[in-house]
Order: sequence, then C-alpha cells, then structure tokens
Amino acid sequence: MSVFVIASFCFLATSLLSLIRIIIGPTAQDRLVGLNLIVPQVVAIMVLMAINFNRTVYLDVALVYAILGFISIIAITKYLKGKKLHE
Repeated sequence: MSVFVIASFCFLATSLLSLIRIIIGPTAQDRLVGLNLIVPQVVAIMVLMAINFNRTVYLDVALVYAILGFISIIAITKYLKGKKLHE
C-alpha cells in the first residue's frame, strides 16, 4: 500500500468519527463541530487523490468544496444564533 492510500484511510476513519458526532451529538453545536471537522478532512482526501492520480481536476473540486463548506458553516451558525442570513 502506498502512503497516499494509508493517509486516505486515516482521513476516512476520522471523517467517520466526525460523522458519528454529527449523528449522535446531543446539541446542535456538537453537530456543527462535527460538520466543521468533516470539511477539511474531505478536502485533504481530495488533495491526496489529486496527487495520487495526477489529476488537477480534484484540486479544483477540493477548492470549491472548501469554499462551500466555509460558507455553509457561517450560514448554519447564523441560523442557530437566530440572525437573518443577509446581515
């Protein structure tokens, strides 16, 4: 097994643990923290895939996913705080 495959499995395992936090988190804040942990892990897996397969399209997808993940965390946080999204 290559180093990339082993690293991908490690990121996948920690993503699954974060998914468990999202599913059984007692509060909405715990679920938000779990979601906030999954986004960079998935981005790291996509970057590893881009390096392993020598495909730059995965880097573009990782960049878009990171931006959308950041925006969604901000939107969910504002929603949980009770603010309007356009403020």
